[in-house]
Amino acid sequence: MTAVARLATPTGLEHVRRLREALDGNNGFVEAAVRFGREFAAALGAGGRLLAAGNGGSAAQAQHLTAELVGRYRDERRPLSAICLSSETSTLTAVVNDYGGQQLFARQVRAHGRSGDVCVLFSTSGRSANLLAAAEAARECGVRTYALTGPLPNPLAAACDEALCIDAPFGATVQELHLVALHILCAELDACFLGSQS
Repeated sequence: MTAVARLATPTGLEHVRRLREALDGNNGFVEAAVRFGREFAAALGAGGRLLAAGNGGSAAQAQHLTAELVGRYRDERRPLSAICLSSETSTLTAVVNDYGGQQLFARQVRAHGRSGDVCVLFSTSGRSANLLAAAEAARECGVRTYALTGPLPNPLAAACDEALCIDAPFGATVQELHLVALHILCAELDACFLGSQS
């Protein structure tokens, strides 16, 4: 059982207090998010694509990221190639049925991933077997990997090329800061693209 499961879940104003503490205690995540945004802009600008995945609430984060890239974050720019591996329901059920849950994302990475692409894996625990398998598949395909996780140490952060790790005891707080990081990296990515277009 992890530390996240042992602590009583904060509610009401206590939830907000814990979130403020996490924001104040995780200043390094801003620099990582900015760097990710610049690196994603370079990869996508060179014709690469972004693959993203997560489980549960982290699947929603992955889908949010790809929506911002294919659509837009705020300012107009060209659409960018981004695929959320956790939102293809027919593919997901086929892979789970034929290959098992651990291969859920790895098989898709092998199908879509090419050298020059990036793969972003969201996990509050950093221990999901299907995301670890996806990171391994990405490495085999020459795809650069990025993890957004909860506290260190965790296997997913260790398995990826880059990691943005939130030191917070609650999964909800980790996901809330992942959302902040996601918006920071999207803003930086757009600034890179808009700067090159002007």
